[in-house]
Amino acid sequence: MAEATHVDPLLQILRDSKVVNAAQVEEILEEQKRTGNAARKVIMDLGIVKEDDLLVMIASHLGTSVISLAEREIPEEVVKAIPASVARMYGVVPISLDANGVVLATSQLLEPAVVDEIRFVLTRDLTFVLAREEDVKAKVNKFYGEDSDSMNDMLNKLEADMDAGGVVELTEGKEDETGLEQAANATPVVRFVNLVLYEAVQSKASDVHFEPFEQEFKIRYRVDGALYEMSPPPRRLALPVISRIKVMSSLNIAERRLPQDGRLQMNMLGRQIDFRVSTLPTQFGESVVLRILDRSTVSLELENLGMPTEVYDTFSRDIQKPNGIIIVTGPTGSGKTTTLYSALRRINTVDMKLLTVEDPVEYDIEGIIQVQANEAIGVTFQRCLRAFLRQDPDIIMVGEIRDLETAQIAIQSSLTGHLVLSTLHTNDAAGAVTRLIDMNVEPFLISSTLESVLAQRLVRTICQKCKTPLQPDKTLLDRLTLAEEAVAGRQFYYGKGCSECHETGYHGRKSLVEYMTVTEPVRELINERKPTLTIRAKAVELGMRLLRDDGVRNILDGYTTAEEVLRYT
Repeated sequence: MAEATHVDPLLQILRDSKVVNAAQVEEILEEQKRTGNAARKVIMDLGIVKEDDLLVMIASHLGTSVISLAEREIPEEVVKAIPASVARMYGVVPISLDANGVVLATSQLLEPAVVDEIRFVLTRDLTFVLAREEDVKAKVNKFYGEDSDSMNDMLNKLEADMDAGGVVELTEGKEDETGLEQAANATPVVRFVNLVLYEAVQSKASDVHFEPFEQEFKIRYRVDGALYEMSPPPRRLALPVISRIKVMSSLNIAERRLPQDGRLQMNMLGRQIDFRVSTLPTQFGESVVLRILDRSTVSLELENLGMPTEVYDTFSRDIQKPNGIIIVTGPTGSGKTTTLYSALRRINTVDMKLLTVEDPVEYDIEGIIQVQANEAIGVTFQRCLRAFLRQDPDIIMVGEIRDLETAQIAIQSSLTGHLVLSTLHTNDAAGAVTRLIDMNVEPFLISSTLESVLAQRLVRTICQKCKTPLQPDKTLLDRLTLAEEAVAGRQFYYGKGCSECHETGYHGRKSLVEYMTVTEPVRELINERKPTLTIRAKAVELGMRLLRDDGVRNILDGYTTAEEVLRYT
């Protein structure tokens, strides 16, 4: 029987060479799903085949040779044959040059689409040879520097290309579809957009914002929750750059009056990166935001979310319950979806049927049936949930409980023996109850189905390279409502700022959590329609630690700063 799924070409080569059996292929695919790493890295980590042997197999498949790059001298004119951005983004090094084209050394099995893209960007014929990964990286760093092809160099080249007519000039409001497409596919524009996205992925950004204003065109990255602006490109580039992104994500480039949503995938650094694209018509052109979905920077494992042990143990137990509703709450960007996906991965076993309805589907998880809500064509949360109940599920995830009807179907699903996971936008765990009552859900239905509520926030963690001790003063302790004796000589820390963290003092993020288990006393208060404060006080009396308490724990353990905790709790 033909296999329905797309087999990674590298795994196919190993299979054809009889190096791996079916069980090992399964193991590799499992590990890929778990870590988000490329097949090559997984094969190396598992010790299935040595790198040199793997290179020989790939070379034989491609009809090329393996070279020793470490001791090879490469002339300067050859090094200059390709831009630094291309060398770093695709992991290639030029080793020779002639009238017919350029020979590039790589350590990866490049897919045909990627080869076409490099050929298009370089406008040359290409031949590939293979070399060890660390040798390729060393040469890239030696010749092209570890830092970026400075964006300014790229912008200068772009300006020169535009002046030389390399990019079609467009007049706002008068451009036609052909003109837009030509401008979007101009080599300098393609290079520029690729570089911006590569830089964003390298910086571990979660979003990239392209924002046209009257006099300027801004590009900003969101890293660890904060926005950073890069050197702004010329204003006249806004249209070609935004059109390029729309072409890449298969959006209608002629439609500039309505918001559009799309997705695009790119191969970078030997792995597949997904981008979720959203366009918004503004007064001065379209504003575009790309959400970067990079599996290798997001670990969908419960134990990696940094929960306190007691919360982790209780939450792990609760998600194994046969029925009930578990809600994760917090503002946009607080990691709710990551927590839910991690929970789903934990309970996704062969004997369970899992269904999700999301808007949009952020990560594809093997073995879970995921449905994309689409209000425009009537695929609403409510309609999907009703259909779900006829699909014989065990566990249902609803992206968000937005209205009374969705809440009622979630409750009905729970009462008929299903476990329902969902999110709500509220400030704390106890507030979820009030939010549901505000939607006109009957309190007795909430108290009989709600199992627990997890509230969370993401705070930036202190950069380990420039972490510095700090003696907290009384004002700071008062703001944290901490007594001096409670701190008793414990050290506070902050980040001084260094090149590693772009002088911010922070590197990476972790979650602060508050977990409310709905016990009998809490159920009674819900039935009596008691306010949030009363429910919260009862939960605290029964052992719940507030977000602020978890924040203080993280300050004293040296993970984050008092400023971050005060900002988010």
